This record gives sequence, C-alpha cells and structure tokens, in this order.
Amino acid sequence: MTYTPHFNQAGEAHMVDVGEKAITHRTAVTEGYITMHPETLQMIIAGEHKKGDVLAIARIAGIMASKKTADLIPLCHPLPITHVEIQLSTEPENQRVRCQTTVKTNGQTGVEIEALCATQCALLTIYDMCKAVDRGMVIASVQLLEKAGGKSGHWQRDSS
Repeated sequence: MTYTPHFNQAGEAHMVDVGEKAITHRTAVTEGYITMHPETLQMIIAGEHKKGDVLAIARIAGIMASKKTADLIPLCHPLPITHVEIQLSTEPENQRVRCQTTVKTNGQTGVEIEALCATQCALLTIYDMCKAVDRGMVIASVQLLEKAGGKSGHWQRDSS
C-alpha cells in the first residue's frame, strides 16, 4: 500500500492529488455507541422526549454531517456522496443506542471519514437532545467496520 502524506516536500500541508486515481464504487461502514441511564433510553424508546423524536433527528444530523465532512476535516476532499444510511438501534440490555452508518460514492477517494463523521454527529445529536436529563452519557467505540473500493480493495474489521 502506498501512503501519500498530507505534506509536500517542503513540509507544507497540502491536499493529496487524487486526480490520477481511478473512479471506483466505494463504500464505508462504521459504528459507534452512546451509553446512558436506563431512564433516558426508555424515554427515547417511548418517544417521550419533549424535543421530539430523538432518533429521527439524530439520523438527519448524521446524513447532513456526512455531506459536510470536507468542511469539518482539514484537507479532506469534497465527495459526491451517492448514498447514506444511518441505522439507530436501541440496546436496553446494554443501556445504549448503536449507530451504524453506510456511506457510498463513485469517486477517486474513499468515504471512511464521511461515515465516521456521520456516526459521531448522530451520536452527538443524541447527547445534545438528552443532556438536560442525563449529562453522564458516554460516546464510545466509534470505528470503521468495513471499506470497499479503490486500489486497496476490501477491508473488514475482525469480529473477534
């Protein structure tokens, strides 16, 4: 695998030139969790939050974040994202919400950062909406599960 640094020969930051790379179908899947008090999770599940449907708003925030990644992460290429799916599932047995994000594009660079940004922002939105009732929530284990496409091909996290 060839690593291209974000610094030129003079040591100055620059955006990596992907112009000569082949356009391929690229996919990234990420996940993350937000743990909370059981009462907070039950409020989300029951749809009783006074601010509205927490998971629906978090889903929209994640989608928006994926599209704005290049505005947030220095030297990240703006990409024509073709698909974003945010799956939010409650896990009462673990007192948490799981966010799984899938992002796709046809492009010259991957969408891992867009998927990670979407997951993180969806979880941050849950925190923001619920912080008045539970400031002790913890966002954890935001990670890449799988990526496909490009010169490096397919990669998947070990399930062990």
